[in-house]
Amino acid sequence: MSDTDTVENIRYTADIVVVTPDGDVLLIERGWDPFEGAYALPGGHVDPGETSLQAAVRELAEETGVRVKPADLRQIGIFDRPDRDPRGRYVTVAYLAVVPVGTPVVAGDDARTARWWPLGALPRLAFDHAEILSAAMGAIGHRN
Repeated sequence: MSDTDTVENIRYTADIVVVTPDGDVLLIERGWDPFEGAYALPGGHVDPGETSLQAAVRELAEETGVRVKPADLRQIGIFDRPDRDPRGRYVTVAYLAVVPVGTPVVAGDDARTARWWPLGALPRLAFDHAEILSAAMGAIGHRN
C-alpha cells in the first residue's frame, strides 16, 4: 500500500424485514439523525463477538420488542452500495422474518415508535430500506 492509498472505515450492520402473512411490515420511526423522524427497518450495528444473525435477533428485540429465534430468520442479501448511508460506508446483511398477524410491538432502544404498515401504503423509507424490502418481498414471491 502506498502513502496515497487510503483505508476505508466500514461499519457492519444487520437489518430485518419483518412481515405478517397478511402483508404488513414492521417499521420503526428513527429518533436520531440521519433521517430523524423517517421510518426504517429495524436493525443496527453488529457488536464485537456477534454474527450478523445474532445482531439481527438482538436489534429486533431491542427496537421493537419482537423476539424471534435465529432459525426464524432467512438471509435475503448483503447491501453494500458505497452511498447507502450519509454517515459513511455501511455494509448490512439483511434478514427476513415472517411473524403471526397481531404480533405486539413496543418501541424501545433508539426507536421513537414501532408499528405495522400495510405493504401497499408505506411511508418513505430511510437509507436504501425500500430496496431491501423489495428484495425481501421478491424472495417470498410477494407482489405489491
